[in-house]
Parts: sequence; C-alpha cells; structure tokens
Amino acid sequence: MNSSKLRQKIAWVAARLLYSREESEYFQAKRKAARTVGGGWVRPSDLPSNSEIREEVRLLARVLESPTAHDERLLQMRLRAIWWMEQFQMFHPRLLGSVLTGHIREGSDIDLHLFTGNPSAIAQKVEDLGLESRLERKRLMKEEKVRVFTHLHITDQFPVELTIYEPVYLGHRFRSSIDGRPIPTANLSELKRLVAMETGWDQQQLSQQLAEVETAADRWRIFEALLVPLEHVKQNPEYHPEGDALYHSLQVFQQARLFHAYDEDFLLAALLHDVGKAIDRQDHVAAGLEALTGFISERTAWLIKNHMLGHQLHAGSLGMRAKRRLAEHPWFQDLTDLSRCDRAGRCCGVPVPEVNEALEYIRNLETMFG
Repeated sequence: MNSSKLRQKIAWVAARLLYSREESEYFQAKRKAARTVGGGWVRPSDLPSNSEIREEVRLLARVLESPTAHDERLLQMRLRAIWWMEQFQMFHPRLLGSVLTGHIREGSDIDLHLFTGNPSAIAQKVEDLGLESRLERKRLMKEEKVRVFTHLHITDQFPVELTIYEPVYLGHRFRSSIDGRPIPTANLSELKRLVAMETGWDQQQLSQQLAEVETAADRWRIFEALLVPLEHVKQNPEYHPEGDALYHSLQVFQQARLFHAYDEDFLLAALLHDVGKAIDRQDHVAAGLEALTGFISERTAWLIKNHMLGHQLHAGSLGMRAKRRLAEHPWFQDLTDLSRCDRAGRCCGVPVPEVNEALEYIRNLETMFG
C-alpha cells in the first residue's frame, strides 16, 4: 500500500472509531487505526492530520445520516449553542470543536470555553435554568507544572461541555495538544454571523428560530421532570411484578422501539403513558394529559388517552359500541401495538435505558426527520 493510500485508510478507520464512539480523542483513534491498518509500526509521516480525519467523519456522517439530516442537526446544535452563549454572556463564552467546524457526528456535544474565577457561579446558573450538570476536574502535567482544568457537563437537548478558565486566559490563543496549531473559536456575534451567512436569515428570522429552539428544549425538560418521579410510584404487584412505574415505562419504551423505531409520536406515547401516576393515582390518564398539554402531538395524546381502553379490548371487557368506535379510528392499529408493548413491559430484571438516554433517542429522531 503506497503512502497516500495508507494515510487515507488510517483516516477512514479513525473516523469510524470516532463516529461509533469507540474512541473520543483524535490522537487515540489515530493510534488505534494505525495499528489496525498497518499491523504494527507506522511512520509518523503516514499518519493523517486531525483535519483529514474530521473530513472523513463529516463524509461518514453524511453517508450514514443523509446530508439533509446531518445539516439539520448541525444547524440545530449551532442554534442551541447560541442560546447557551446568551445565557453565559457574563462569562465571555467561546464556541469550539465540531459544532463550530461542522464536523459533527452521532453523540457530538457543544463545547464552550467560559472565563471566570468562580466556577460555582456557572453551576448555579445551570441549576437556575432547571438543568442537571456534573462537575469534573482534570489534573494535567505541563512543563513540569500541574494544571487543573474544570469541566461542567450539562444534560440538555444536545450534550454540553463547559471548560472553565481563569479570566487571565481570556485573550489566550489555545492550541491543539496534538499538532500545536491554534484551535478555531467563535464568540457569540461571530457564531450568529456564521449561521446567518449559511442560512440566509436576517436578524428577525434568526431571533424567531432561537425562540423555537428554547421552546423545544423546554419540552424535553418537562418530559424528564414528569418521568423521574415515577421511580417512587410503586404499583400493584399482581399487575406489575416489575416494580415502580418508571421501570415499567422504560420497558414499554424499549418494546416500542421494536415496533416503531423511528416514530416519535408512538415512542413518546409509550414512554409517557403513565406520567400521571405521579400526579393523581385516581385518574392518571387525565392528570398526565393535562401536564402534557401543548407539548405532545394530537396522535400521541390520543394514544395516551385511550391506552387503558386498549387493555380492555385485549381482555375482551370492552363493550361492542366502544370497540367499534375504536376500530374505526385511523390510529387503532397503533393503539393495539401500544397495548402489546404495555403488557410486555412488565418483566423483572430486564435492562432498560436511563431516562435521559430514552429522551435523547427520541430527540435525535426529531432532529433527523422533524
């Protein structure tokens, strides 16, 4: 294999490792790819640059996700980055990484640099916004000195990673630890200009899109807030031997993916059908629908509203008139599928995703096909 082909092959394998999340760092992906392709030692000159690998990631994402889905997700991530930078204006935010360069892949996060001597003020701001975050401190040795980097990981519509620096670094030109080149960054106004240039939006159109992004994000926070309390809702073991209502709901969601893996309305109905049990055990359907009003589609609401009738239909206890009325409805087959998922989601010891993982799966569908 000649040098250029070897370099290209390593770049492609490294891109696959990054896209599949087997590796998260370019350097480690490059080394692993070199061992896979070269079968041992590879000359440093045959190793691709980070930019070459990023281009392969971009091409791979376009092939696997379709150009339209990839570009739409990139736009939504940039709009959400603008929203976050507006929340953190007092900390002089800078965007960097794949959302800025456009080389996003499945699982990419929004990377921001913030500058303050008081990291707890940023954590408090995130908490005030009603979002969860996780603080991480990394100790690195550089030039015989130990430096501590503070990171804040935020669970949001898209994962957000904040790196917090002392204000003295505000004018510092950060460089890649791999090749020493300056890392591209953008402040808030520069990111807005980039989005406006690529979309052709004027200021008013951009403001409208940002308002929609904020509303969409609130929707997912509400879903999470309604789901989490279900963990403390214990159910009748005669009908629900699996235990609490959250574990049941996540099982039903998991079953729903087998029937309608790309159907957002159906998956939301499966995941949210019992949220009312943490509000009003006497009438959980009405309570859940009231809490979800304005945040779910008509089809999702209809499925949740009638899911108990689906059980009666299966048990043969539903009257003929009600049965005929349901059977004539265009979403009747969806209701029978949901009922089947609901009954199947009552097993003990079955592995299920976390709430945020289930919501992220559905959010990604909205970005790809919405």
